[in-house]
Amino acid sequence: MSAGKVLVVDDDPQIRRVMKATLVGHSYEVLEARTGEDALEMFAREAPSLVLLDMNMPGMGGLETCRALRAASDVPVIVLTVRNSEKDKVAALDAGADDYVTKPFGIEELLARIRAALRRSPTGPEGGPRSFETAGLEVDFELRRVRAQGRDVRLTPKEFELLRCLVTHAGRPVTHRELLQAVWGPDYGDEPEYLRVFINQLRKKIEANPAKPTIILTEPWVGYRLAAG
Repeated sequence: MSAGKVLVVDDDPQIRRVMKATLVGHSYEVLEARTGEDALEMFAREAPSLVLLDMNMPGMGGLETCRALRAASDVPVIVLTVRNSEKDKVAALDAGADDYVTKPFGIEELLARIRAALRRSPTGPEGGPRSFETAGLEVDFELRRVRAQGRDVRLTPKEFELLRCLVTHAGRPVTHRELLQAVWGPDYGDEPEYLRVFINQLRKKIEANPAKPTIILTEPWVGYRLAAG
């Protein structure tokens, strides 16, 4: 039984061969693409469960490819790159990536990241509130519908789960580590840049003035708090 269909996007044939051998050995079905253009075509045709995307490619770059994938689907995207600065990580996450793995990386780490990304399917409402309403925000967790500032908004799965976690603890601070482990998994906790990017994205979608948020509040040096009532 297949563990999932993974699209590997990298212009280096040796890396693709190694990745394919490793993933097939762990029961994944593997698709390969050399360029961003090839990746988008194959993505539309094959509907993979997850995308492993290199940042440095000829033609359409990794960031542009990531944005195009995210505009079309909520399928998990993990960026693989030699770039390891916080600026590069933020750029990839801002483009829609769910996770970021720096080369060279350990295969076990990558497999763990893949498993975590594939497990991020929407959770049932029994694990938290069924609905939530405060000034300017209405959330129906059963129907996965969000209405903010009088309009319907579309959240990515990661944004939705982050909002769910904040709502579950509405009125009290939730630490960076708590949020990371609740949304990304127990292996996370030291990636604050992930939260900065996704909190900013959420604020842009649900706040009347994202620069002066009144719904998702920052708790300096601690984490974030969702205003209740």
